[in-house]
Amino acid sequence: MASPPEAKAQMLIRRPAGDVFEAFADPAITSRFWFSKGSARLEAGATLTWSWEMYGFSTPVGVKALEPGRRILIDWGEPDEATQIEWRFEPRGDDATFVTVRNWGFPGDEERQVAQALDSTGGFNLVLAAAKAWLEHGIELNVVLDHDPDSLVVGSVPGTEGGRDRP
Repeated sequence: MASPPEAKAQMLIRRPAGDVFEAFADPAITSRFWFSKGSARLEAGATLTWSWEMYGFSTPVGVKALEPGRRILIDWGEPDEATQIEWRFEPRGDDATFVTVRNWGFPGDEERQVAQALDSTGGFNLVLAAAKAWLEHGIELNVVLDHDPDSLVVGSVPGTEGGRDRP
């Protein structure tokens, strides 16, 4: 393999860069389109937790760099499996932002790295589409919730069927 695999997603969101940045920095906003709960706002040097309670999953997040309105760089995952994720927010005029997300540093052999990069690319495309819908139109698409309904923790989401029991 010439270079390690990298996930990349991008989307134009028709909102000012500061607003789009805030949507990823403030868990009260992010929970409208991605994870269900964040333990704290993103701050440079902070370690926090993001949770997807509907799937019974949480992950540690280490904030490596934060440039308000421009860039977020984090490590996410358990220390022995952590990858890096970078968001860049490029203003396009006063009322639009081109967002790019890159994820790299996948652990494991080549086959596992490629699988993780493909999964991450798909996931971040869903997240950016959901962020766009929320920020531009105030619509919660529930794409993360509906992506894998058979893996939902029973009773975690009122009105959903399927799922499985988890301790």
